[in-house]
Amino acid sequence: MHRWDELWVDVNLATMDRDAADHGSAPYGTIEDAALAIKDGKIAWLGPGSALPGPAESLARTVRQGAGGWLTPGLIDCHTHIVFGGERWREFELRLEGASYEAIARAGGGIVATVAATRAASEQALTDSALRRLARLVAEGVTTVEVKSGYGLELEAELKMLRVARRLESLLPVSVRTSFLGAHALPTEFAGRQGDYVTLLCDQMLPAVAASGLADAVDAFCEGIAFTAEETARIFARATQLGLPVKLHADQLSDTGGSGLAARFGALSADHLEHASADSVAAMASAGTVAVLLPGASYFLRETKLPPVAALREAGVPMAIATNCNPGSSPATSLLLMLSMACTLFRLTPEEALAGITRNAAQALGLKDRGRLGVGLRADLVLWDVAHPAELAYWIGHNPRRATIREGVLLDQPR
Repeated sequence: MHRWDELWVDVNLATMDRDAADHGSAPYGTIEDAALAIKDGKIAWLGPGSALPGPAESLARTVRQGAGGWLTPGLIDCHTHIVFGGERWREFELRLEGASYEAIARAGGGIVATVAATRAASEQALTDSALRRLARLVAEGVTTVEVKSGYGLELEAELKMLRVARRLESLLPVSVRTSFLGAHALPTEFAGRQGDYVTLLCDQMLPAVAASGLADAVDAFCEGIAFTAEETARIFARATQLGLPVKLHADQLSDTGGSGLAARFGALSADHLEHASADSVAAMASAGTVAVLLPGASYFLRETKLPPVAALREAGVPMAIATNCNPGSSPATSLLLMLSMACTLFRLTPEEALAGITRNAAQALGLKDRGRLGVGLRADLVLWDVAHPAELAYWIGHNPRRATIREGVLLDQPR
């Protein structure tokens, strides 16, 4: 009788174990010349191959050879807007001609342009386009992805987006977490009546979304061109009453105090943070709020103001990395590229960047069962053809993935 379902041998492990990394004895939580066992979709054992309690063939029903590759946790993209209608390539041209993101938004472009296209699109059309984008992430080893609404800005259109996001999980081998982002922008029909829209969000839309079970969290855009700190606080207070955790697009274009506000509500994450203040960073550290950094947006918008990485590091705020895949400010479908950009643009170390798309990304979604390699955790793994985990951030435009394992199931034969 075999004790395990599968056993991977001749592998090196980047467990991303925080304790081992913090003590400096094992960067990346490394275990070389290792083995890892899986039972019932979870990691059942891991350690040096020499410590296996018997011959491999006697321990597991299936023994798989890693050929000296590296196993990491499955990658997690913790901030995407991957469900949307239409494209916004013309805005890309306008920005290159000198128009600012804020000017385009105030002229009726930006988010509201995508709202019109998304409202007009069928669920099937939204599903088909999102699948094409998501498939590229899955091909790079992404096993969990967060998907936001926010391009409907009316109840039925927002629910349509959330239904599409949920459906993606049944169409591709990836876990989907959803965030309701009704406070993304002011819909045109509420022009001049922002307070009325916030009231609608709190009194009608949030309760309906909570009752639907389609959202795992509530997000908002706290910014000069979006919602004020006071309005965001109203929305977060209502979400908290309804039992939904919160997260926030904060301090991207100016210091609104959004990241500090997010911390006050115990937010899972505050995202962007280019203009976050020292006080806000301290508040995030105290609250355990994750900083989600989005290098794709900085690159695409040619931002010169960078997130306060040194201050976040000094305060011990966990830093996650995500694609922010969206049609206007980060049309990115490569999490590995974001890994490289986080190092080159934001000066993260390769180890910090990899933690940002594994361990810290899981924390940003409130998920305790993944993001690391450890006994009892989900067996979401990626096998890489690299000589060292730092290579994942080093290469540009190269995908060294050999195989993905999701909940213990090998999705493709190692290549």
